[in-house]
Amino acid sequence: MIDLALLEKIDSQGMYKVYDKWPEIARKNYEKNFSDINFGEISHIVFAGMGGSGIIGDIFSAILSKTNIHVEVVKGYLLPKTVDVKSLVVTTSLSGNTEETLSVLKNAYEIKCKILAFSDGGKMQKYCEDKKLNHRKISMIHSPRASFPICLFSILKVLESFLPIEKNDVNNSLEELEKCRNKISSNNLNDKNPAIEIANLISGIPLIYYPSGLQAAAIRFKNSLQENTKMHGITEDIIESCHNGIVSWDRETNVKPILIQGTDDYVKTKQRWQIIKKFFDNKNINYIEINSVNGNIISKLINLIYLLDFATIYKSVLLNINPTPVNAINFVKIKLNEDIILKKS
Repeated sequence: MIDLALLEKIDSQGMYKVYDKWPEIARKNYEKNFSDINFGEISHIVFAGMGGSGIIGDIFSAILSKTNIHVEVVKGYLLPKTVDVKSLVVTTSLSGNTEETLSVLKNAYEIKCKILAFSDGGKMQKYCEDKKLNHRKISMIHSPRASFPICLFSILKVLESFLPIEKNDVNNSLEELEKCRNKISSNNLNDKNPAIEIANLISGIPLIYYPSGLQAAAIRFKNSLQENTKMHGITEDIIESCHNGIVSWDRETNVKPILIQGTDDYVKTKQRWQIIKKFFDNKNINYIEINSVNGNIISKLINLIYLLDFATIYKSVLLNINPTPVNAINFVKIKLNEDIILKKS
């Protein structure tokens, strides 16, 4: 069982303390007075970012999926060929120094796209200042993944003025976030804490099934498992998996299924959930079911991310692993910087 002393010992850099304050952090950043911006009518928008910043694009892709706005998400160095002067490119890097996202920003400037950048200073802010591009400063707390609500709700506030994002939906998501915190925070360390329940059930290599619309929550869960618990994780669309991935269950494996379900999934998706659960039951394969809250897509995604991120922190404590260090990522960054220095010398 997890108690506060154990949590503080294992999570020695206090990641959980930031998560305890997510509702306040989210509201504070949504209520910030960012300077007005108007790009006119937008029909094509590209979100670029990596890691904790990259999930932002996945969320906006879901939010805008039922509008006439075409959304693309770039997690890499290059913009798609469909981007032109009429496209809006939104780049996000909390550090401001993410190599891939800086490359996209420069690419967007060369194409003469409409540009909006978010960072906590760094090379991104300097580049925007030099080129007189739209930049909004957002702050990082603890780590990029822990700073998620700062990033998301700041961008929601800025884009709200010219994209079809309902203010009521955002406010509802903030209210639901507070309700969720009362159940899963470190002030509720008992067996009825839903995040601790999930942490106790996670084992093997988690395979996270998700429906259309909730992909962002599944990707974020996988990423947080990898960074916080240092576990491998897999994601699969439930419908697509029934045409290929499901066959893998014919062999014994240490992969463990986790089903992320929406409260109002499409009727055919609900049917598929019932079939896949019956399939697992027939094969005596244990699975974890996780359901979204009721409400709009923003509320569903934010609450799932909050619940599942906290579950990975608790899982790291159960595994006696400090959730904060990401040594492998730091190794890659050091090697990239070494290559840059060699090329300049």
